[in-house]
Amino acid sequence: MRFASLGSGSEGNALVVQSGRTCVLMDCGFTLAEAGVRLERLGLAADSINGIVVTHEHGDHIAGVARLARKHSIPIWMTHGTRQAQYEVLSGLPGLNEISPQHSFAIGALQVQPYAVPHDAAEPVQYVFSDGARRLGVLTDTGSSTPHIEATLSACDALVLECNHDPEMLANGDYPSSLKQRVSGRFGHLSNREAAALLARLDNRRLQHLVAAHLSRKNNTRELAVAALSAVLNCNADWIAVATQHEGLGWREIL
Repeated sequence: MRFASLGSGSEGNALVVQSGRTCVLMDCGFTLAEAGVRLERLGLAADSINGIVVTHEHGDHIAGVARLARKHSIPIWMTHGTRQAQYEVLSGLPGLNEISPQHSFAIGALQVQPYAVPHDAAEPVQYVFSDGARRLGVLTDTGSSTPHIEATLSACDALVLECNHDPEMLANGDYPSSLKQRVSGRFGHLSNREAAALLARLDNRRLQHLVAAHLSRKNNTRELAVAALSAVLNCNADWIAVATQHEGLGWREIL
């Protein structure tokens, strides 16, 4: 099993997971053309995608989903709340499947486990992907952790973890106070400090890859995010990867 990021940040998000001939896209916040370019960069064609799983309805995650699915006849999975929040955009789209945050489902060779997260959206989820032997956990767009999140992400072989902001940079930055409160609130985004605290509570004995994701362009730096995570694992900073907005992240193999 392997995974890669097309891009991660407030301007667009998409993650691809592959096991054998099964290729699943998590979210697509890019235009049709941009998604195609970013997939090609990873050696993939858009028509090789077997399914799209959606986390929530915010534009940086869902803006390109309907167009990509229509053009290439790709089935989609999302919660009822997310579907209702984008009802007009998704209306009449074939292959649209509603999921429950409590129940896993299969797409080809991949088992997909959704789980609920606290975020300011209608019915947001994140996902754990498995090929039966290895597990990739993804957590972005959550304002806080929960015991359920931590139980779900324990004992993963690879983890993509939100490190959205540095609290001091956010507090002293130029965002209006209302946006600062939203970002740092319980239904906003994880800070470096919060991501590190969450990581410390997980069972990380199987961890082969750790990727910092959804970094704020204005309120964080790569160095601060990596330093927070590497301190928890007591590892070299260069062992931790960062999924960036413009370059994403190249393929990572989970052995």
